[in-house]
Amino acid sequence: MTGEDMRVVVVGAGLAGLTAALDLAAAGADVTVLEARDRVGGRMHGIALSEGVVADGGAAYLGVRHTELLALLREYRLGVVSTAMVGDSTFLVSDQRTTTVSRVPPLDAVALGDLFDRLEDLVAQVRPDAPWQSPRAEHLDQLPAASWLADAVKHPDARTFFPLFIGEMMAADPAAISVLHMAFYLRSGGGIRYLNAFEGGAQQWRIDGGAHRLCEALAERLGERVRLGRPVSAIDQGADEVVVHCVSDLDGTRSEYRADQVVVAIPPLLAQRIEFRPVLPAPRATAATGRGCAVKVHLSYPAPIWREHGLSGWSVSAHGPLLSTVDDSPPDESAGLLTGFVTGAAASAFSALAPDEKRDVALLHTDRLFPQLAPPSQCTVTDWLAEKYSRGCYAALFGPGDWLRLGPTLTEPHGRVHWAGTETSLEFFGLMEGAIRSGRRVATELIHGAEPANPSREALSR
Repeated sequence: MTGEDMRVVVVGAGLAGLTAALDLAAAGADVTVLEARDRVGGRMHGIALSEGVVADGGAAYLGVRHTELLALLREYRLGVVSTAMVGDSTFLVSDQRTTTVSRVPPLDAVALGDLFDRLEDLVAQVRPDAPWQSPRAEHLDQLPAASWLADAVKHPDARTFFPLFIGEMMAADPAAISVLHMAFYLRSGGGIRYLNAFEGGAQQWRIDGGAHRLCEALAERLGERVRLGRPVSAIDQGADEVVVHCVSDLDGTRSEYRADQVVVAIPPLLAQRIEFRPVLPAPRATAATGRGCAVKVHLSYPAPIWREHGLSGWSVSAHGPLLSTVDDSPPDESAGLLTGFVTGAAASAFSALAPDEKRDVALLHTDRLFPQLAPPSQCTVTDWLAEKYSRGCYAALFGPGDWLRLGPTLTEPHGRVHWAGTETSLEFFGLMEGAIRSGRRVATELIHGAEPANPSREALSR
């Protein structure tokens, strides 16, 4: 079967699904994209704060190594904005507020250097093409990152910094991820130095006007092929076709879509909730697989007034809720925007609060960080742990045992069902770049691949 006579249903209108759908449509396939939400973009979501000012509620940052993403931005004539910071950093460590030109918290430099050396050693051990086949993979996959820290790192400053670093890089609680997942994530993203850097690193730019604009542009090109409000509940495979079943959240209306192939481009925890008939030979997620623990808090001001006080807006706190803040103001300074990150264990506790409590504790923390500023005009919270159709952000967290259980079948088709999404990418796992590369991979798989093997009669009967 060639692209020209192939019907494909894509489940999920995030960056991976939209990329796959466009590549398939360009090859002549008859494509339908089913999206559970009433918007496209998935974990790329624009939050309108005021007229002309939109914040990135989800994925935001990119760097020069994100070549597929940069190519798409050029194609759709979307620009980037530098994240370069001028001014002092603010730190709240041991209940002491300090400011300094350094971007590194006032902790023991030797201890932090030793921590990073140990992390680099772990990263170097991981096979980027097959982390589950890395040396000592079984041991590293069973060992929680928090247990590794307790055994390998003794200095209190390094122990203080480690969860802040892992929270910022991965939106993870070290107790919930394996050492193998931690090391793989850091390697997949380009290494510790690249991932952690603004200038010259993975956080060098953000997309002008918001990252969601890219998904909206992709969806606009697809037009009526994109169907919103279509949560997928089941996928049936027969000998000759696939039937995808949807049930509306609004009124329970049922609909079905028939195809030759299906691309499932949603996070693993959501894919695991779909009823597959025949059943999947291997799970998409396990009891150990966690949600990315990230909440974003956007604080709006009439202008970036912290700059008048010689501050960059960048801060790090040893305790939550706002473990870090960054200046995300528009380049014309028509408004001031501080984005606060609540990650890891702090995100889980913060997510459990009522909406008013979230705003109150976020504003209280902001006042401690920046006492010279007037209260923000607006405080907006985007809680990804509570998002029904994301189950966390930045990406799913592979817990102890997950890589050996899930890794070998991450991209292996299940008959006519194929997989995309940033969690299926061994390059830039968890990032926008990884999502695009996964969409390109699965589209190539379908356009140029062989006819998939139908599930066995025994499987069809289960």
